[in-house]
Amino acid sequence: MTRFSSRALAGAAITVLLAAAFGGALFFALRGQKQEQIEQKEQAAIANTVEIKGLIALDVEGYFKDPRVIKRLADKRLPVNVVRVGSRDMAGKVVAGASPDFFFSSGVVAANQIVEAARKANLPATQMAPFHTPLVIASWEPVAKILVANGIAKPISPKLYGLDMAKLTQLMLAKKKWKELKDSSGYDVSRSVLVSTTDLRRSNSGAMYLALTSHALQGDVVTDRATAQQVSLKLAELFKRQGYQENYVDGNFDDYVSIGIGKTPMAFIYENQIVKFALAKKGVANDMVLMYPQPTIVNKVVFVSMNERAKALGELLGNDAELQSVAVEYGFRIADTERFVATVKATGLAVEPRVTQVVDPPSFEIMAEMIDVVAKEMSQ
Repeated sequence: MTRFSSRALAGAAITVLLAAAFGGALFFALRGQKQEQIEQKEQAAIANTVEIKGLIALDVEGYFKDPRVIKRLADKRLPVNVVRVGSRDMAGKVVAGASPDFFFSSGVVAANQIVEAARKANLPATQMAPFHTPLVIASWEPVAKILVANGIAKPISPKLYGLDMAKLTQLMLAKKKWKELKDSSGYDVSRSVLVSTTDLRRSNSGAMYLALTSHALQGDVVTDRATAQQVSLKLAELFKRQGYQENYVDGNFDDYVSIGIGKTPMAFIYENQIVKFALAKKGVANDMVLMYPQPTIVNKVVFVSMNERAKALGELLGNDAELQSVAVEYGFRIADTERFVATVKATGLAVEPRVTQVVDPPSFEIMAEMIDVVAKEMSQ
């Protein structure tokens, strides 16, 4: 064998050894990379089955308990574990390192308080509103006819009325009784003309009634503390004179439905409450009517996410056709107004297809000031 051939063989052998070594290293590297990818997928799968923890308002408790919602969220790998908390108490639950993944509050005032608390705690927070519902007054045909006769309400369609909140507020502050009004034979009673509400110290709907009557009295949204105190002092009697008030949103509506006109001639409620009732019962009593305050406040059910996975959940609630359809069955309005109206029409309940006369509540600082004034007056 020549010297050249020996060198060539040696070089070839080295090349083979190097190739084998490289191939082995590449094999183990690829196997390690594949194993790492498998582990990452397993970890992602586990993460996607971990429940997203949230604090929710009473308004959406039934929605999250609905088997269709539970299944849909599980299918989308966004299962939830929710606990009901009063919307006004949620901001106090924002604690660095111990906050839930999301909050689902009733109303922008409570949501803004949550976001502000998150800002102070240096925590990320994103708002979105997948559902909404206007605030309305559930009443009775005899009452509505009296209010029409006195220029306070006007018929829109059968069992549907527009209500002049400025005139109604002045009538209530004047301490008028039903039997003192013109053409009151249909409800000739000695009780004062008042709208029944929940306790504004505990319930968002009660607070929104204060916001709405303050606008009716002032002619605009209250924007400063001095006006807030002045207006609230005047309006406090509209809450004090009601006597006992329920602490939760369904209590007031339950009285309206179960006890009737004698106890609750006018109930300030969320529209979704009576829509949900009508859908469940496939209709309402013949003498039940809806009155839409002009203007009114549209209550947004606001989803506040504290991380990316919770944000994905909020986006799903607002965009998924199946979840939006279930929301309508719980009486909520969604972006698709036609779907809402068509769903409600089958019950015979008359609703305003598009609510156009809408005002915003005051800022949460001003609302807190107003609530505090009324609360102090109520405790005296």
